[in-house]
Parts: sequence; structure tokens; C-alpha cells
Amino acid sequence: MSTTAVAPLTTEDAELLVATARRAAEDAGVTVSVTVLDAGGHLLAFRRDDRAVLISGETSTRKAYTALQLNAPTADLVDAVQPGGLFHTLPTALDRPLLFIAGGIPVHRQGRLIGAIGVGGGAPEQDHGFATAAVQALA
Repeated sequence: MSTTAVAPLTTEDAELLVATARRAAEDAGVTVSVTVLDAGGHLLAFRRDDRAVLISGETSTRKAYTALQLNAPTADLVDAVQPGGLFHTLPTALDRPLLFIAGGIPVHRQGRLIGAIGVGGGAPEQDHGFATAAVQALA
């Protein structure tokens, strides 16, 4: 049985994700921070504009981490953490607390998880759109 290797998320990929999300945000008149993690949760790229709210950097990182850990867009997970939701009792004793606010998107290549992007600084729906635009540019 042979297995096909899937190319990992590269620094160049991460830079494209950051640039695309930043450009989409700027086009919308929003200042954001963008974080890209590889499949192991290691920081590949980060950008925080000096005009962004300081906490937006931590927010973008936690959104990316959450999308990576749960392999799902954070926008799809909001209801899951509400009382009665699937993750309502999810333990928070992970390396980083998870953040269930739209703006984190897992990145796949050939159907396999290779990383995640998180965008913070705009409204959650805007951040989700900026992250989605970035992932689509990578495809």
C-alpha cells in the first residue's frame, strides 16, 4: 500500500494567507491582526497593524488555534459551546484557551489538515469573511 505525501503549509503559503486577509480587511476599511499556524500549532506567520486593538493579536492566535484543534471554522462552533451544545463541557486545560468566535478557519490540502488561519479585529462576521478569502486564495 502506498501513501501519498501531502505538502505541508509553507512560509510562502502563510505569507499569502496573511497578505490576502489583510488586503480584504483593508478593502473593507478594517484593521486586523492575522495569525497562521502549521498543523502542529506552530506559528508560521503573524501580522498586527499598529492601528489594531492590542488584544486582536491574541484573538487571532486563539481563533487559529481553535480552528486547528477542532478542525472546523470557529463560526461553525459557536452554538456547540452553548449550554446543551456538543462542546459545552469541553475541558479548557489545553495549551491555549479555545475561542469560539468567527474568524478562525482550518487550512486543508488534498483533504488533510495542514494548518489554520485566525483573523481578529473586525466584527466576527467580517473576520470570518477575511479568513475565508485568504483560504480561497491559497486553493
